[in-house]
Amino acid sequence: MAKQQSSLNWRLFSGHGNKNEEAIERLLQLQPPPWRQFGDRSDVPLEKNRQGQDIDRRWEALQSLLQTKKRDITRGENFRIASDANDVINAVNAAIYLRRPLLVTGNPGSGKTSLAYAIAYELSLGPVLSWAISARSTLQDGLYRYDAIARLQDANFGKKSNPEENSTQTEEQDIGEYIKLGSVGTAFLPSLLPRVLLIDEIDKSDINLPNDLLNLFEEGEFEIPELVRRSQDNQQNLNSPKSFTVYTADKDIKAKIPGGRVCCHAFPIIVMTSNGERDFPPAFKRRCLRVRMPDPNQDALREIVKAHFGKKFLEENQATFEDLLQFFNPENKSTERATDQLLNAIYVLTHEVGKEDEESIKDVLLRKLNLTD
Repeated sequence: MAKQQSSLNWRLFSGHGNKNEEAIERLLQLQPPPWRQFGDRSDVPLEKNRQGQDIDRRWEALQSLLQTKKRDITRGENFRIASDANDVINAVNAAIYLRRPLLVTGNPGSGKTSLAYAIAYELSLGPVLSWAISARSTLQDGLYRYDAIARLQDANFGKKSNPEENSTQTEEQDIGEYIKLGSVGTAFLPSLLPRVLLIDEIDKSDINLPNDLLNLFEEGEFEIPELVRRSQDNQQNLNSPKSFTVYTADKDIKAKIPGGRVCCHAFPIIVMTSNGERDFPPAFKRRCLRVRMPDPNQDALREIVKAHFGKKFLEENQATFEDLLQFFNPENKSTERATDQLLNAIYVLTHEVGKEDEESIKDVLLRKLNLTD
């Protein structure tokens, strides 16, 4: 009996849209595997409050930032996955335990992207950091951006934070103002709790990007050369690494980077989505946990509709829902339709659409994704 109870409790993520009230405490106590330990707790910038408790001010700011992202909250709250889709639920939890990235494949509209928002919502891990991949994306795009042109312009116009300082000192002090961490770089900042990082449609990337990510995923750290050079110059004089304050991917939230090097303490929960448009190198796949997001069955679709529209709405429009549900019969392998198409159709058809327009609207809104225009 005890073994059965333990097997039920190991999950942090359920996929049912319910917050796990114990998640934060359990994540703080959850020790990584010996081969997946990263930065020390002392690297996390903590402050003491009046009660003598350690407080991460940046994490507190993230919780305030999350309250402004109502759409992200709703997206996570309304996520539903079929109760029998244990592969996905177990893969997410195993990725959290093992500190490994998760590579999620599946048909368009099956919920791959929303999975990241559901994890962040259920585990109360703040805003999702999202990096949308294109064929031109490089690893540095995800890590940080250095605006050398703006810095040069400010130098030419004599902009100084303190007119009494000489030019060399001003350069060293101000360089952080011209560096902004990307979503990936921000996710690897040291913190007690992991951030959720979404790398969306990684199969659209240049062939080299997955391999470029390998070292970051293995070491959990990276450096910003522009800051490392300044820190080394400073260290010769002061015999201590210099900290630089830079912008992050989180709006209006900055972070300090000692010595120009970023090393995570809690490895981020990384969700990489793929539409299966190409395969990945074996070395990359070996370092990820891979799972396929199933197309939602009819029970899961009912739960999704109920989450978005409410139970009362579903009961009042049961006939419309059941009529549209036939287009998503899982036994028909050629449906090629996404869940949001069902939501769109329900919304439009329940707004007093005339009988003469219903079939046309269904044709427009429920058009198969594998059909060419």
